[in-house]
Amino acid sequence: MAPSVTPTRQAAMRLAGWLVDKGRPDDAVALLAVWAAAGPNDAEGQSLLAEALRIQPTSGVARLAFKRMEGISDDFTPLNAAITKWSADEIQRLESERSRPSVLRAQVGFNNNVKYKNQTFHIQTEDSGLEKPHIVTHLFADGGRIIKSHRRSYAKEVHRSDVGTFVRQMMKDQQLEMALALRTGRFDAILEGHAPGGIEELDYPPKVELKRLATQNKSRVLADGQRVNATPPDGLQHRGEESLRSYFRLTAVRRSDRSSVTYEPVGTEAIIGRRGAISLPDESFCHPMEAAIRIRSGRIWLHDFESGNGVFLRIKAPVELEFGDEFIVGDQLLRVDRNSQPHDEPDDGPTYFYSSPRWPSSFRVIQLFEGGATGACVLAHGNTLQIGSVAGDFVFPSDVMVSPQHCMVEEQAGVIVLTDLGSLAGVFVRIKGHQELSDGDELLVGRTRLVLTVIQPLPNSSSPPRQS
Repeated sequence: MAPSVTPTRQAAMRLAGWLVDKGRPDDAVALLAVWAAAGPNDAEGQSLLAEALRIQPTSGVARLAFKRMEGISDDFTPLNAAITKWSADEIQRLESERSRPSVLRAQVGFNNNVKYKNQTFHIQTEDSGLEKPHIVTHLFADGGRIIKSHRRSYAKEVHRSDVGTFVRQMMKDQQLEMALALRTGRFDAILEGHAPGGIEELDYPPKVELKRLATQNKSRVLADGQRVNATPPDGLQHRGEESLRSYFRLTAVRRSDRSSVTYEPVGTEAIIGRRGAISLPDESFCHPMEAAIRIRSGRIWLHDFESGNGVFLRIKAPVELEFGDEFIVGDQLLRVDRNSQPHDEPDDGPTYFYSSPRWPSSFRVIQLFEGGATGACVLAHGNTLQIGSVAGDFVFPSDVMVSPQHCMVEEQAGVIVLTDLGSLAGVFVRIKGHQELSDGDELLVGRTRLVLTVIQPLPNSSSPPRQS
């Protein structure tokens, strides 16, 4: 048996994660404990046991495995029963099952909590599988009361070659749809008892009103959040009368003295920076060439030069973030990051590290100081992190620009969502690619706000002129 222990242990570790994803944590812990105790008490076995205790710190089978590995006597009847069940043959069978296409079986759903109006709601999305091809999403409150349910059939899609991918995306969108509908108040009448809840059969695709921004280098995003592949051409494109007209206005408001100045650059391109047409000489955080505003094919674009502190766009609706994206709340520059991998295996002793218990967390938000140093770091409790000056997980009581409940960062169906909770000063996200702008958009460069006003129909645009 000894020569096969290592590959079987490796398979046990793989299968444990698969079992957890399938909602079978007890089986995962038993499998890990069995194969931790089945071989030598070495680093490999200790890693298996550490993973079992990470999943269920109070597992009796895992504790018995530890005693057997350390030579401590006890009644090992529960462990012996688990050893009989989780044999090498059973592992081989599960490995075959894990590797088979899973589209014929119901896919693992999504489960997330959502905070709204000082209450915690739970959203659950499930797939019934190809035999009963529909997806249902439930909104729970009060510890289990169903507020609203959405159900959609995908019977017309079961013969697609990519049906597994299609169903997964549909589940993700339906989960997000329910979360955003709750957040925007669509179910308030139901919550207040003025309207019935119940299940609703929907015959249209999920409506996910979640905006994307060009937060990654070389990305190009339209004003409606649609990502496109082509990149607007760089360089000046003044032609004839285009070089003599002003197509937009930027009104800058300085934070220090609340004074304002208006810029109406001519032509189809203007540089934001101390050397550009939109010059901010008193803004200490502005690079000489921070970004460009360019007009191309009837659209107006913000193009970041990646060389300075960046230009931030005020969000008007919930937006999707990626790990590494930066945003501003009041005077605070923040970044959403992936949580680091835990390193809580036993040492060479082996001795397990003693510490405060960890809670489940989907991401973390890090404060960035002037000069580049990192400040406070807060982990999301579960999948939610609220920011404010009075209430929340990340609180800035001395920042007068932060509202009591300013914004929310949450993970829903694998997507990080940033939502402004009606703050007075707004929430701004850093743009790193090509972002289309619209009339009324507000930019932030350092501590200077710039409000965009379109004053002429853009070249190659059929829009009517704006009254200036």
